[in-house]
Amino acid sequence: MDRRDLCRAALVLPLASALPVSAGAASGLTRVRPGDAAWPSVALWQKLGETLKGRLIKLETLFAPCQRSAVSAACLELGKYLSNPFFLGDQASATQVSGWFNAWKNEPSAYAIQANTHDDVAAGVRFAREHKLRLVVKGTGHSYQGTSSSQDSLLIWTRSMNRVEIIDKFVPQGCAGTVSAVPAVSAGAGAVWSDLYHAVTTKAGRYVQGGGCTDVGVAGLVQSGGFGSFSKGFGLTAAGLLEAEVVCFDGQLRVANACTNPELFWALKGGGGGSWGVVTKVVLRTHDLPKYFGYVGGKIRAKSDSAFATLVTRVMDFYADQLFNPHWGEQISLGTDRSLKLSLCSQGLSNEQVMAVWKPFFEFVRAVPDHYEEVEKLHAGAWDAQPWWDIAWNPSLRPDQRAGAPAYHAWWEGDQDQVGMTIYGYDSLWLPSRLLAKDQRKTLIDTLIAASDKHSVGLHFNKGLAGAPKEVIEQARQCATNPAVLDAFALVIIASGGKPSYAGLERSVLSKARSFIEAEVETRRIDRAMALLRQLAPNGGSYVSESNYFNDNWQREFWGANYARLQSVKQLVDPEGLFFVRHGVGSEAWSEDGFTPQKA
Repeated sequence: MDRRDLCRAALVLPLASALPVSAGAASGLTRVRPGDAAWPSVALWQKLGETLKGRLIKLETLFAPCQRSAVSAACLELGKYLSNPFFLGDQASATQVSGWFNAWKNEPSAYAIQANTHDDVAAGVRFAREHKLRLVVKGTGHSYQGTSSSQDSLLIWTRSMNRVEIIDKFVPQGCAGTVSAVPAVSAGAGAVWSDLYHAVTTKAGRYVQGGGCTDVGVAGLVQSGGFGSFSKGFGLTAAGLLEAEVVCFDGQLRVANACTNPELFWALKGGGGGSWGVVTKVVLRTHDLPKYFGYVGGKIRAKSDSAFATLVTRVMDFYADQLFNPHWGEQISLGTDRSLKLSLCSQGLSNEQVMAVWKPFFEFVRAVPDHYEEVEKLHAGAWDAQPWWDIAWNPSLRPDQRAGAPAYHAWWEGDQDQVGMTIYGYDSLWLPSRLLAKDQRKTLIDTLIAASDKHSVGLHFNKGLAGAPKEVIEQARQCATNPAVLDAFALVIIASGGKPSYAGLERSVLSKARSFIEAEVETRRIDRAMALLRQLAPNGGSYVSESNYFNDNWQREFWGANYARLQSVKQLVDPEGLFFVRHGVGSEAWSEDGFTPQKA
């Protein structure tokens, strides 16, 4: 019986019986750093490297090659591909954004384990626990909060575990005879959504509810809850989770699903990544592919304040009457220059149906050229859904042109600005559907206009589930995500960022000073705009993966009434607090950097 079979045998054991009882989430022992007497010796690191067969990497900053030689091949490659999100995901020292002003910056771990198997992960978990190391887990590093970046830590890097497999009939382990087999797709922890969309939609002609950004890690999105362009029709990404394999704090591999370790399974569905263990594989339900996907775009600028007020009123009325349903998702944004930008997607509507829906709105704008200017031409349409993520078909996708890269890896043009950026400020808030009621809509509209005078405001309709089918709402209710999402018609996001600021990336003193001033100004503008909206929805909640780093009420905002149950699960599955992320479940027991236990 080989190691793999032994692990599988352990999966069926009840989780609670395998874990020791502890009085608190933190072990009470300060984690060690390089230079501390308890830091593992060179010999111990070498022994771990031998166990891992060369997959232990001593890390340095991303731009260290350029500091040694500006003309080296490694430095030139950085210059060529720094704007490629897939390249950044393939670097152990990189994160998809380079940091957050006055919050965190990209800092590589001391060592990384480039995990290829569950055993690699288990070896890293046991080593970190035994030697009291700060442990970090990263798939692609696509975290605005910087949860996959921590100096002086041991990184378990799952990017190489990216196998994807279509499953015609899947029954979760331990559920035989109680649930029916369903079509599914399995994905290793290092897979990104490009991998799944290619396998499930482009090749197999089915659909999996995933993320909008194609370079985001699949496992990470599941653990955050997860939204995509068509969430109003298919729900949270987390709601599609059928089963996960997880290496827990004791180094044991376990299965979590509705029948086996159900509390861990629930926590993985939106309870936040990095808090529960190292997820090594997920299995997600797939759906019949809608016949059509569609898109509506364009940008309108009003020529007066009164015309802008009329435009915002018209678009919000139009949304409430025509778009507040499972067919429509994505966003509109209101600019400080009195502009309205449309970037919406549809599913299940033909080209004729999409055009019929939007014809009255387009005609309204074009009927009064003295009031409105089409800065970007208004356009709408729908096409066959299957080639939506096919690079050869969709011109909005930018291919990863590196030698050896998968031919289907590409990212949306609209996501380019966030690649490598430094976040200046970011905040989000769910807006409850009651604000769309006719007796409250004017207040909503007036507040949106006032907020957009201070900073551009994005309304992400696909990131609130109000208007979705009843079964979608009920499936999301079984997830750990803040229940506020169930009755939210949109997630409002206000954000800003600047140029990359990776360690070692040379920038002039003047450029740094300008960035500092710009970041200070942007942060204040974002705070003032969001303060107005929070008056409308003081208990609206915030999406954990797209939220304010400085949110003082993060437990309530991220998880609402679910937080108490999540704390209980944390005590069950990680009683020593080995898995730490800032503002993650149980992080109250630790210092901000996760190295020092805090007194109760």
